[in-house]
Amino acid sequence: MEEKQQPNIPEIFLSPYEPKEHEDSLYEMWNDSGFFNPDTCVKAGVVDESKDPFSIVLPPPNVTGVLHMGHAAMLAVEDILVRYNRMIGRETLWIPGTDSAALATQSKVEGIIYKKEKKRRHDIGREELLARIDDFVEDSKNTIINQTKKMGSSLDWSRYAFTMDEKRYDAVMEAFIRMYNDGLIYRGARSVNWDPAMQTTVSDDEVEYVETNSPFYYFKYGPFTIGTVRPETKFGDKYVVMHPDDERYKEYEHGQTIEVEWINGPITATIIKDEAADPEMGSGVMTITPWHSTVDFEIAERHGLDREPIIDERGILLPIAGEFAGQHIKKARAAIVEKMTEKGLVEKVDEKNINKVATNSRGGGTIEPQIKEQWFINVNKEFSMGHSEIPGINEGDTMTLKSLMIKAVENEGISILPERFERVYYNWINNLHDWCISRQIWYGHRIPAWFKDGEVTVQKDSPGDGWEQDPDTLDTWFSSGLWTMSTLGWPEQTPDLKKFHPTSVLETGYDILFFWVARMILMSTYLTGQAPFKNVYLHGLVRDQKGKKMSKSLGNIIDPLDMIDKFGTDATRLSLIIGAAPGNDMPLSEDKVRGYKKFANKIWNISRFVLTSIADADWDTAPTYSERDQEILNDLKATVTEVTKNIEEFNLYLAGERAYHYVWHELADKILEESKPIISGDNAEAKLARQYVLRECLVTSLKLLHPFMPFVTETIWQNAPDEIKDQDILMVAKWPVH
Repeated sequence: MEEKQQPNIPEIFLSPYEPKEHEDSLYEMWNDSGFFNPDTCVKAGVVDESKDPFSIVLPPPNVTGVLHMGHAAMLAVEDILVRYNRMIGRETLWIPGTDSAALATQSKVEGIIYKKEKKRRHDIGREELLARIDDFVEDSKNTIINQTKKMGSSLDWSRYAFTMDEKRYDAVMEAFIRMYNDGLIYRGARSVNWDPAMQTTVSDDEVEYVETNSPFYYFKYGPFTIGTVRPETKFGDKYVVMHPDDERYKEYEHGQTIEVEWINGPITATIIKDEAADPEMGSGVMTITPWHSTVDFEIAERHGLDREPIIDERGILLPIAGEFAGQHIKKARAAIVEKMTEKGLVEKVDEKNINKVATNSRGGGTIEPQIKEQWFINVNKEFSMGHSEIPGINEGDTMTLKSLMIKAVENEGISILPERFERVYYNWINNLHDWCISRQIWYGHRIPAWFKDGEVTVQKDSPGDGWEQDPDTLDTWFSSGLWTMSTLGWPEQTPDLKKFHPTSVLETGYDILFFWVARMILMSTYLTGQAPFKNVYLHGLVRDQKGKKMSKSLGNIIDPLDMIDKFGTDATRLSLIIGAAPGNDMPLSEDKVRGYKKFANKIWNISRFVLTSIADADWDTAPTYSERDQEILNDLKATVTEVTKNIEEFNLYLAGERAYHYVWHELADKILEESKPIISGDNAEAKLARQYVLRECLVTSLKLLHPFMPFVTETIWQNAPDEIKDQDILMVAKWPVH
């Protein structure tokens, strides 16, 4: 009997799949093709112009950092959405960018300078520091961009943006000046988060509360007992606050004065009745230090009370502290408690108290609230709404920024996924304070305010001789809040802005829902009358296999670049998607990534078998399908329908899992095994029909998996025969019909 010849298949399939051999060259091919740019896709005819465009702006990674698993998860999710929408024929734009992260960046560079030269910023001057920061930023930008590319991110690099570049600068100036002229930005003295180490204010959103063991002191204050972890702030406490409905203190009247012995002698204290006092907390009575507590400042504001500083900007006690003046608060604390003990003012001390200490998440310094003259955005000031495309909001409606931020989500102008985070969002907005937007650092967008002889004018350029510009810079979140608009050309009405704004989706971690997402909603709705995006997709945090937060101190960090080097980008991406429901934290281990490397190998082996089996097929002859052939094709179509539905509904973890199980357990385990005797058999009609089926299964599987695993699928596609492909590049091939 004559031995059947093995049909030829590309030589590449004779060896196992090695990601390192293909990934860099494939990314270069995609980039060179121009298909990351939607304009090229339109010219090439791979766009269905009857469909709405699809757009995402990349949450810009900080230039101080390197790619970590949180970034990798974000990039994987966004690239899946982008590749899918590109394949279904939508004009698709994904804009890349990086963030100056001004506070963190300046802190980093100042640390480097001090370590090498033992010099502070004032020793080298503003211009020299900014020049050194610029050099540092350029190196860091290149690093983070190259790492982003390693994840296979199909970003349109021709539209790259940096929060400190000229176009973004113009947008920031326009926004500040417009909001100032509309009365929504003001300069005033309010309680702010002050970092004595970095000598700057810090946003509420950048304050991180760290649990620490802090003794809790119970002091006698006349007839009352008050509690505090900070005795060093108490020198000026001359108001004692209680809830107006607290029956224990009904004998005391608001405004009543009493004489009490205190740290440095007798003082006259005034009774204040205010609902801020919690009857369930300790004795229900508290004294207040308006200069050094935001809560106390607000009580003082409500009742017109005196405010006096106790601690200076460096953390040093002022003359009001008497014998302790000139001492640093950390050193003075024990001596103050000792004196109060000698005076019989200490009732007891809870040494086991766990307290949350406010720290600067950008530098680690302890926050010391101060009352300072700063620039703020007023979130409660009423204004008349201008142009509006937001459901339920009309031009001329009386609004506040708070109400605008609520209605943009409440009226379904913006959908937040998972839905449970909508409640968190509303709660945060309802408790929102005026936003302090000025920073006492040199790197950043300098505030366009000019001073001369007591006059203030706000404009982009100097008004003339004798005018001095405010030395402060703007909070990084101010420029980041404009990101969806500024990256598309705002304040100019560019074609990109008209076509791609509002963006289709904003994808980010749930941990910056308030840092960034809310700020963008505030800025965009007010300045353009549009929501910045239609959907917010919140991914969870990536944790270690035991569910613990990854940190250097715990030694449990999994580096995405290490995983890519060991197992390939596709395995790394899929490990971050399957099992990761929106908004839920996800445990990750190296074993999980290794498992998806085996899946990549499986796809490779499936493709080799199928391409071998169909190499001699006669594609000019129509097939006659058996009942089983038709069943396989129907199941394949049902899989496409399910995967498509889950991607459309942002359930990427379910879409990825369905595609994975189909390819491994249905195609590999069942269909290929039962096809072997048919392909090698003598029934030519059955063989041809099964070849058609296998071709359809392979082509469809590669398309379904491509958004999730772009490299291995594109490698196979590039080495498959032209007659089974509808496009030369899988990235712009048509999504399977369902």
